[in-house]
Amino acid sequence: MKPVILAWFRQDLRIADNPMLAEAGQSGCSILPVYIHDPKAAGQWAPGGASKWWLHHALQSLQKELQKTGLPFIIRSGDSLAQLEEIIADLDDNGHAVEAVLAGRRYEPAAVEQDTAISDALAKNDIRFDSFNSSLLIEPERVQNQSGQPFQVYTPFWKHLRTLDLQPPVKVESSRLTAPNHVPPGVEIDELSLLPDIGWDKAFPQVWNPTLAGASESLTTFVEDAVGRYRDQRDLPGVEGTSRLSPYLHFGQLSPRQVWALVHAEGKQDGAGGQTFLKEVVWREFAFHLLHHYPDSPEVALKEAYRDFPWQPDESLLKAWQQGKTGYPLVDAGMRQLWKTGWMHNRVRMVAGSFLVKHLLQPWQDGAAWFWDTLVDADLASNTMGWQWVAGSGADAAPYFRIFNPILQSQKFDTKGKYIRRFVPELVDLPDEFIHQPWEAPDEVLQQANVRLGDNYPEPLIEHSRGRERALEALQANKKR
Repeated sequence: MKPVILAWFRQDLRIADNPMLAEAGQSGCSILPVYIHDPKAAGQWAPGGASKWWLHHALQSLQKELQKTGLPFIIRSGDSLAQLEEIIADLDDNGHAVEAVLAGRRYEPAAVEQDTAISDALAKNDIRFDSFNSSLLIEPERVQNQSGQPFQVYTPFWKHLRTLDLQPPVKVESSRLTAPNHVPPGVEIDELSLLPDIGWDKAFPQVWNPTLAGASESLTTFVEDAVGRYRDQRDLPGVEGTSRLSPYLHFGQLSPRQVWALVHAEGKQDGAGGQTFLKEVVWREFAFHLLHHYPDSPEVALKEAYRDFPWQPDESLLKAWQQGKTGYPLVDAGMRQLWKTGWMHNRVRMVAGSFLVKHLLQPWQDGAAWFWDTLVDADLASNTMGWQWVAGSGADAAPYFRIFNPILQSQKFDTKGKYIRRFVPELVDLPDEFIHQPWEAPDEVLQQANVRLGDNYPEPLIEHSRGRERALEALQANKKR
């Protein structure tokens, strides 16, 4: 019998442009696709509730696509090394020698540590462990400044990356993917219990198609129809101006190589919208670059001066922010969009994040933890960089004294209140001139709109000028430490 290669899927839940499968197909071995649900391997960053919802459907979709090629899909749950060793032993008992375990490369610190341990353990039994770049345009260590050090500013990172040779998507020949005669047992996807017990996800299917078909359709539609408008519309939460490809990229249902290639194939790379969009794709690369070089950054401020910042943790303030009850309509709309759909518009993410860490003086780590649990696109690299950026403590971050004014941001980017009315229905009947700051509306206007401040819509947790003043006071106190 032919030797077997285990194709260990992780965050590369696709067949197209999957270098692991391409390598396995060229090997002449039988191929056994495997997925192991091992939350403990991620340490404190086990998948959150929204991510698990997406993962359930992404696994189902991949299973169907693998079946079309004639390959089984073995689902396991438990310690990754133990499960791999059980599968290897089962195959060996049935006359199949495992030659190698192949996987898509992971960059999270816990995953890197796990891969090293697994590689060492398998090598003792003469089984090769190889990982492949399935998630990025280019490996993080390949992008260095002139001193051979990691970049901490985005623009030179972007310019340098553009000088490097970027690999096109790899071709996977389905005809070369053959299954072994014996298939070890696994569990059903439903047995992983990834879906919530209560129905907080009821709106998710109306917003998302978390399948490989959904990934392909979303990419094609955006590049062909919308990327040209991306620069002008990406900051407007009331319109569909962003790509919404982030969860597909996180779970590897799309690769950035596929995104990059299609933008160029459609000739959109030099237009204002296409250029701006590609810079955002590289912004994601920058996040992985930072995570690779600064593996403690998910918990620790990158800038040492911010590691002992005088936060004022307050559970009641954090909860009000989480529930979208801050009294600032744009912030509340964003937080409610997040809970309802598992996603938040990027401009609003910045405003909501700034409000938490500056107006409310809550630690950025608390915001990162909430996003981690509630975002379908929760990605350790991007989530960490985003929160460190808004807190002023990360690479190329907005300075701490840059404090978003949630009222002006709302007036500028959601002028007619379309976004606010969608997610904060209590305010739907307020006139445009007052929807950004309901507390400024005359009593008769509030009565006509059925808005009762402090009752069916909260008063602001803190007045904007006072929140800004307090944040700057904290910054000055931190400088004196």
